Amino acid sequence: MSRFLALIGATMTLGLAAFATPASAQTTDKPNIVVIWGDDVGFWNVGAYSRGMMGYQTPNIDRLSNEGALFTDMYAQQSCTAGRAAFILGQSPFRTGLLTIGVPGSPQGITKDQPTIAELLKPLGYTSGQFGKNHLGDRDQHLPTNHGFDE
Repeated sequence: MSRFLALIGATMTLGLAAFATPASAQTTDKPNIVVIWGDDVGFWNVGAYSRGMMGYQTPNIDRLSNEGALFTDMYAQQSCTAGRAAFILGQSPFRTGLLTIGVPGSPQGITKDQPTIAELLKPLGYTSGQFGKNHLGDRDQHLPTNHGFDE
């Protein structure tokens, strides 16, 4: 199940991290990158993986997987913060210092010297957005829009 959470995490965060649509409408050779990150989602809870055996109906996610890529090897962190940090920053959570959820107002969070996937995709012509909970810090300085995300 933790492998699936990583997949969903990777899928969701990259979409969140890079709700990727190429910045230029003329660029057609760049793929859109959509990552759907969900907490406590089991591997078999998505129809694309269970092929309907568990009875879950996820037609929109299934369509995305049929038209794009479906990851089968995953790795997940036990904490929302650690998992998001690992994906968005491309490092082990231990290196990022983001291992647990910070308390409201805590100075703990993503720092300016940590490049995000959004910052790395921007020069390639991608526009990015992260929607939903962030868990990479509780202060304004930690907001995704302060770390390369357009939305």
